[in-house]
Amino acid sequence: MGEISLDMHKGDWTVPQEWHLYRADEHAMWDRLFERQARLLPGRVAPAFLEGLDILRLSKPGIPDFAELNARLMDATGWQVVAVPGLVPDAVFFDHLANRRFVAGRFIRRPDQIDYLEEPDIFHDVFGHVPLLANPVFADYMAAYGRGGQRAVKLGAIERLARLYWYTVEFGLLRSGDSLQIYGAGIVSSFSESVFALDDPSPNRIGFDLKRLMQTRYRIDDFQQTYFVIDSFEDLLAQTIGTDFAPLYQELAGSTDLDVATILPGDTVFHLGTQAYARSRPTHSSGSSE
Repeated sequence: MGEISLDMHKGDWTVPQEWHLYRADEHAMWDRLFERQARLLPGRVAPAFLEGLDILRLSKPGIPDFAELNARLMDATGWQVVAVPGLVPDAVFFDHLANRRFVAGRFIRRPDQIDYLEEPDIFHDVFGHVPLLANPVFADYMAAYGRGGQRAVKLGAIERLARLYWYTVEFGLLRSGDSLQIYGAGIVSSFSESVFALDDPSPNRIGFDLKRLMQTRYRIDDFQQTYFVIDSFEDLLAQTIGTDFAPLYQELAGSTDLDVATILPGDTVFHLGTQAYARSRPTHSSGSSE
């Protein structure tokens, strides 16, 4: 998409997708990434994700045209995807979510970035995030998160709330009977982490606890050392809308952040990780924002 026009974004940072400017090799990259994940994910990913792929017809070859995608998504849950030139300010991001708009970058990774890139591309944003926006419960959770983000801006608590997004929307696991499934976009859009998150003995996999999660740092440049496991999307939504975050933020303000690999006595531990992978790697970066 090297010839895309350098138009100025509006106050909400949205820009035209300009789908007609995607090159054949860029559509081919989408198809390559899609085919690889489509073969890997069945049996690993939450069924709602696969249902979303079908509802939105994302298996159609080529980079999705947001105009066509939004017609189906609006019918399903009232959401739409809007193109942005890159990462947007927190307040803008939260406003879009609160109003059922999901922001997506419009560029797609190069062949040398197929397994890792620093800034989310259209494959991560659309393939990773949008299928679950066709699920009514998860769609409501995302809108509730956006409203919570608007409040967190006023309370100076974005750092805490960002951890909730990271450990659910981006890197969340879901309990299904005696097994675990992936649903976080950072996992489902990554071939290697789709395997690592469920199969590798290195990371911790522990039960979702809102306060504990918001105390926990996270990794922004490698596989996660801890994954949090929810019981259901319904429970995640209920805990989010049923919690007054203001006193929780006040309580957390006086607490010490937890290292990413910490296990607490009260944790529900599905798997106690060896942390062997993390110890084999160079020093990681800890993150506290999206």
